[in-house]
Amino acid sequence: MKIKENLYNQRIISIDAFRGITIFIMIFVNELASVSNVPQWMRHMPADADAMTFVDLVFPAFLFIVGMSIPFAFNARLIKGDSPKTIWTHTLKRALALIIIGVYMVNAEYGYDESKMVISAAFWGLLAYSMPIPIWNKYPKEFPRLAKNVLQYGGMLVLVLLYFLYVQDTGAIGITPKWWGILGLIGWAYFITVVYYWLVKGKLSAMIGFLFLCLIANILNLTNGSIVQEVSWLSFIAGHMTHATLVVAGVVISLLFFEGTISEKINWKVIGFGLLFFLLGYLLRPYYEVSKIRGTPSWVLYSAGICTLLFYFFYWLMEIKKQTKWSGFFMPAAANPLLIYILPGVIYYFNLAFGIKIIPDYFRDGIPGIVWSLVFSTIMLFVMRIFNKYKIQLHL
Repeated sequence: MKIKENLYNQRIISIDAFRGITIFIMIFVNELASVSNVPQWMRHMPADADAMTFVDLVFPAFLFIVGMSIPFAFNARLIKGDSPKTIWTHTLKRALALIIIGVYMVNAEYGYDESKMVISAAFWGLLAYSMPIPIWNKYPKEFPRLAKNVLQYGGMLVLVLLYFLYVQDTGAIGITPKWWGILGLIGWAYFITVVYYWLVKGKLSAMIGFLFLCLIANILNLTNGSIVQEVSWLSFIAGHMTHATLVVAGVVISLLFFEGTISEKINWKVIGFGLLFFLLGYLLRPYYEVSKIRGTPSWVLYSAGICTLLFYFFYWLMEIKKQTKWSGFFMPAAANPLLIYILPGVIYYFNLAFGIKIIPDYFRDGIPGIVWSLVFSTIMLFVMRIFNKYKIQLHL
């Protein structure tokens, strides 16, 4: 694969801002999930509903942003002189890390028999959420090598021990992918997209073709009697291609924006794709309802359309109009997305393991709960600012 010489090579602040805002909202809705008596539009829609809320858009938005970043990540590594082996090794490690973390998080939530476990389920969850920090922290060059090795390999050893300390509710030993978790789904979608991006050398037309191939796989996987649905391994791949559709959409929109010079003229190709996403979602909706939980093609397409229009707004505001100061509030999350995602889990399981109750029940209901969720999300941004300052950043 060759360097994309015509790919814009400056920092794209609008992508960072979009990522930071998405992460902020993700922390907000995750905290809000434990609050009672909030409006349905502030929660995921039920699986049997034909509808979506802004909460159902958060995960697709992050997948979309992952895709937008892929062309720049490849170019940066190629410019640096990384060999294909180095790039593939990095890709595999990143995808595997996301899948591993995602599976451990899911097992911490449910599916265990605490009465048969050596340690409490809460302490198990605390360790499962905490160990990715020493393992995947981006240590500065001056950090002692011995200490780094102790932290990284020690964290890996703890994860291995946690596997054998886990007792399923069936009595079996060891964790299992009940489902892959949000991070695991991101890992699979990222891996599928990167493999194809490499094979076609980042060619826009090939990525557009793959976008529709992923969409077709999603449709067939939800069509009763289709060969994809009947064959388990095909269904497995097609299921992950559902989320890969959003990552590939991000790649396509990124190439449409940034292959070449940034222009103040209206980008009709991007607008056309955004409208196409909405049109296809509308046409498919009578057959495949809008549902995030079921991963329907109409949900995927509406999400891709909304993300395209949202990013176009950020692009116009920040790259064309140069209005960037406001985004500084969200940038700590953009710079450290994995850590800010898992840190609330660390706090939750720490409090659970040691019987600590910081927030009164008053803030777990209604409007006070909504306000607290906003405050908590803001606190997390300031915590990330401190972590970033002291080089505590997860880097897969």
